Amino acid sequence: MVGRIIETADCVAEGAAWLAAADSRFATVLPLVGPLPLRRRADGFEALLDAIVGQQVSVASARAIWARMEAAGLTSAAGMAAASDEALRAVGLSRQKARYGRELARAKLDFDALRLRPDDDVVAALVAVPGIGRWTAEIYAMFALGRADVFAPGDLALQEAARLLFEL
Repeated sequence: MVGRIIETADCVAEGAAWLAAADSRFATVLPLVGPLPLRRRADGFEALLDAIVGQQVSVASARAIWARMEAAGLTSAAGMAAASDEALRAVGLSRQKARYGRELARAKLDFDALRLRPDDDVVAALVAVPGIGRWTAEIYAMFALGRADVFAPGDLALQEAARLLFEL
């Protein structure tokens, strides 16, 4: 069964209010940051490929590579599957990321069915694809599928925020 889905800014505000009621540290800090934005992304092949492209590079580098991939027609499963090594290298993909992009295209994930699967099944299906680790799967589930009950404890920004908030 699919759990709670975050679909609107009201869902985010409800979660923030729950945190503030549950822990005074959240009650103190949330007014300082203001309303939390809804950060939903599109789901599907392109969203996962974009996540792979963005792994371990700066945001600016990832955007530049993605723009070159779009211009070359390499952001679809068919485009990735048919692309030569040279074409993928020309847009800035490393050999490893080119391989992962092709693996994602070959996986032929059913994104419609994925939307209907339980959280744990979504993460398991995604990490079965080479190039998609647990962090990428969790981030995809949270932001592309809106899964409220998925958490990415391996996220470095989240770890730093928790360290500051909880004085760890």
